Amino acid sequence: MELPADPELDGRREDQEDPGALEHRRHPREDMRHPAKQDGRRQHGADDDLDLLTPLIGLAGGSLGVDRVAPNDEVPANVRRRFDRMIARRASGEPVQLITGQAVFRGLQIAARPGVFVPRDSTEYLAEQAVRRLRGRRRPVAVDLATGGGTVALAIANEVPGVRVFGTDISLTAVRVARENAELLRLRATFAKGDLFGGLPSDLRGRVDVITLHPPYVARDEVRELPEEIRRFEPMHTLTDRSPDGLGLVGRTASEGPRWLKPGGWLLVEVSPDRARSAASVLRRNGFGDVRSTMDRGFKVTRVLVGRWHG
Repeated sequence: MELPADPELDGRREDQEDPGALEHRRHPREDMRHPAKQDGRRQHGADDDLDLLTPLIGLAGGSLGVDRVAPNDEVPANVRRRFDRMIARRASGEPVQLITGQAVFRGLQIAARPGVFVPRDSTEYLAEQAVRRLRGRRRPVAVDLATGGGTVALAIANEVPGVRVFGTDISLTAVRVARENAELLRLRATFAKGDLFGGLPSDLRGRVDVITLHPPYVARDEVRELPEEIRRFEPMHTLTDRSPDGLGLVGRTASEGPRWLKPGGWLLVEVSPDRARSAASVLRRNGFGDVRSTMDRGFKVTRVLVGRWHG
């Protein structure tokens, strides 16, 4: 049986295998320390203020009875007070996305809600890797595990014609937000509550082209080292699976995934650089081939492990 070509090896490769970075040691989920400064292109502080101010500009225009606000227009008092409250919330460590109630992910405006992992720019690369492997396949099927608010699943649904997308999460709150996002964006995706593959219809076994997973990979004993603003505002189950090495869900997914993937299907897992070597070993031990650690040159704070199931 001839397997579909690997987009990473057919001359269109955009990312880089990064074996040297496997030795690099970062704090787990260090990308969450400074969400507004993940790729060096955004500066913390001024951009936060702009992100908070942007949704208020329309409110100010409405208060003034105009469509646009000119630089010299006086800001209404109610808008100023609201902006001051938002700044105070940001100063307390609350993520901008939760303050504004939204995040932009691969051009999609995603609802961000308390109790659900906050979407971050660095995860766009996981979605990109999935999209590149799904395009061109006949009747492609994608599964996003630990989907949260459905960001990766909905990006795939938006960018791959004819794809069937399924997302699962152990949190009913997350599933509800994912469904809300799908409805708001008018995208077709099915979201279900379930522990990894538990929420999927059984007829998908052996029919999935790509599985994506952005797992909680902070080791049990490292949770206390996370910044307070992370521990305060991110649900604990989105930070750690309480395993000693932080790879408990990666191991389960690599073990159970082959029952769901078709021959030539891919498992894509986002992890921190210090977890990449161990995660790659987990994939290999479970029979995956073509295992590599890949990295977006713009965002160097995470890695996407890719592994192919040859059947």
